[in-house]
Amino acid sequence: MGEGTDMGNEFEGRWTRYYIYAGAAFFSFFVLLPLYVLIIIALGAPNQTVAAYYPALLPTKFTLSNFINAFRGTGILLESAFLKSLETAFIVAVIAILLGYHAAFGLSKLPFKISSLIIGVLFFSTMIPSITIAIPISETFLRLGLYDSSLGLALAQELLVLPLTIFILSGTLDAVPKQLEQQARVDGASFIRALYQVIFPLAVPGIVSAFLLSWLMSWDEFTFAIILSPVHPTLPILIYLDASARGNVLTAASFSLLVTIPVIVLTIILSKFIRAGYLTSGITG
Repeated sequence: MGEGTDMGNEFEGRWTRYYIYAGAAFFSFFVLLPLYVLIIIALGAPNQTVAAYYPALLPTKFTLSNFINAFRGTGILLESAFLKSLETAFIVAVIAILLGYHAAFGLSKLPFKISSLIIGVLFFSTMIPSITIAIPISETFLRLGLYDSSLGLALAQELLVLPLTIFILSGTLDAVPKQLEQQARVDGASFIRALYQVIFPLAVPGIVSAFLLSWLMSWDEFTFAIILSPVHPTLPILIYLDASARGNVLTAASFSLLVTIPVIVLTIILSKFIRAGYLTSGITG
């Protein structure tokens, strides 16, 4: 009886693994397929991709002319959009960490039910359509001189980024044993010193994860960017204009691939920090 049960469990476990592998393969296919199509359009010869009646799944001719034409036509505009996206993303990430770390520390001192309620209220702001917020903000930014600026756009994007940053850092700081701070205070450390020299180093993995996620969310944000920064657009807006308003699919595909490269690089870096043990600083207590 015991041997039969063991064989049945082994058989069931084997099929469970098969289902997991099949689901992972199915999910990976639909995630990687758009990236594959983007690469094919950007690097493939036009007569085998967008100009073909039946585009080939694997073109036999590859070219860099799409990138050359893209830079030739919008080189200065592309550089300006790239720098603005880069500047805005770093401003968003820095502000999110500065505000999120201190807010998360305060929430970690509250009872779990109260802190969870506050975080839920913060996430409620992300449920409001960005378009309904961006229009009133644009009027205010015009009066303050922040319209069409990187700082103004970054402040608006914080509405989307900050709740997630606080959520991640709250989980990180909740995992730090409270005894460490108490012991530091007993040993004569001030509150500021304990906050930055004792707790902060332990929370670095979670802080890095929150920083990169904030950067990525700002990097491809669209709604606030198109309303609050129409004169000097960011990269997603420039891609949109080339693909829809100007109808240049090849240039848009080339830009999109260039935009995707830093996202892939940062995602690879982020993957080693986003594991559960790292999001909680690897500490249990």
